[in-house]
Amino acid sequence: MPRKNHSRTRRKNRGRFGPLFKLLCALAVVIALTMGATVFFQVETIAVTGNSRYSQQEVIEASGIQIGDNLYRMNKYQIGNQVLQRLPYVEQILIRRSLPSTIVITVSEWDAVAQILPPEPGAAAAGEAEQPAEDPEAGASGSQEAAPQAASESWLISVGGKLLEPAPAGSDAIEVTGLTALAPEAGTMLVIPEAEQPRLDALLDLLATLEEMEAADRVSSIQLSDTQVKLHYLERFEVKMPLNADFSYKLRVLEQAVAKAEEEFGSQASGTMDLTQQDYAAVYSPD
Repeated sequence: MPRKNHSRTRRKNRGRFGPLFKLLCALAVVIALTMGATVFFQVETIAVTGNSRYSQQEVIEASGIQIGDNLYRMNKYQIGNQVLQRLPYVEQILIRRSLPSTIVITVSEWDAVAQILPPEPGAAAAGEAEQPAEDPEAGASGSQEAAPQAASESWLISVGGKLLEPAPAGSDAIEVTGLTALAPEAGTMLVIPEAEQPRLDALLDLLATLEEMEAADRVSSIQLSDTQVKLHYLERFEVKMPLNADFSYKLRVLEQAVAKAEEEFGSQASGTMDLTQQDYAAVYSPD
């Protein structure tokens, strides 16, 4: 009888410690896998694809990835943001692991499609007149933050509005006026006064449409106001469009109007194309 009780007690103990044993086994497996990943999955090769403006070494240095780093301990999101900040012309970046020891970095790069010209001396930004005057006492006490400074030089931007770098002399990027770049910094998005936001929205929409239609090289300048967009098109036409226009439709109308003008007045026809009229798709006034 005592022997039977002893056997029952041992079975109870095994049942009590069974879950703990399973948990310890699971922890042991996790630790083994982690140690294995640390020891065996180390970076030996870094491959870069899709780059043209930046060299492979520039991309690798911007990523911060080094030979010997662990493949599974690196933060790909953080690395990607770091590259986008340090290399302004990078549009997108994809980082993937190729076991057992390779990191593949794939980048796509922006083109400098436009340049934001600095405002004319003495010109006020849109809506600047409505800004309240600074309180001299507040300024003296330092409790009021200084307003961001407007750019004093032209800045290249991507089709998505990312600041790339100061425009070099002789740049053939589309010249844009009517926007005020505030405290520009390469690798960041273009910041403008709040009152100019509708202009910026229209510009980005127009640039995206021009790129989609492969027509950006036909436009040399864009002038933005609170109600209109003016284009210098094919170096021969001044084109007026509403600020909130459907640019895809308007540009198709413009192509047809230019073709008709050239058919009637010759291949070097020039003048003004007004696409702001409600009763007419386009009104052509030859020079």
